Amino acid sequence: MQAVFINVCSKSLLKLFRIKSLKPKINAKNIFSEKGIIVSLQPRKRVFKSFFVNTLSYKTISANAATVDKQWVVIDAANVPLGRVASVIAIHLRGKHKTNFTPHVDCGDNVIVINAGKVTLSGNKWKQKQYIRHTGYPGGQRSLNAEQLNAKGADRLIENAVKGMLPKNKLGAALYRNLKVFVGGEHTHEAQKPKTINLNERL
Repeated sequence: MQAVFINVCSKSLLKLFRIKSLKPKINAKNIFSEKGIIVSLQPRKRVFKSFFVNTLSYKTISANAATVDKQWVVIDAANVPLGRVASVIAIHLRGKHKTNFTPHVDCGDNVIVINAGKVTLSGNKWKQKQYIRHTGYPGGQRSLNAEQLNAKGADRLIENAVKGMLPKNKLGAALYRNLKVFVGGEHTHEAQKPKTINLNERL
């Protein structure tokens, strides 16, 4: 048995005390003054119903290295915004599109990106978007805009965007190694028979 003191005498405040297995009970003896009452809380009776549950249908399926189903997919990045195509790539690398997605397991697919040099940026981002790095020495901060980084390597834009969407740990490093980026429209993984992903259905 517990007792709670309320400063204002109001029945609407009693609803606040209906928590879990406790319910309020007010008697005439509990009212001491116009400004305050004492509410006694009593345990609520619980009724258990017996029913049968098929436990097999409620089991959570977790993937592991032996049961994971890794596939090879191709994504064409031609004339597609950088952020849009990077998000689709990150989802397939992570494996979040699968029903047996497990956060701590590499259950994603191997992604091949073609036409990385034809990716687009909106507005004036080719000159305004900055990529900052540091050499490790004092005063060693260096920066490049998107146009300068693309001139060094057209695949770097997609690689930087996707890497920022992956976990920052050993699992993220393993997922990043499943990404193959090609500047042109051809790739060297025909032997894996990759499946083409239609970005128009995902964007």
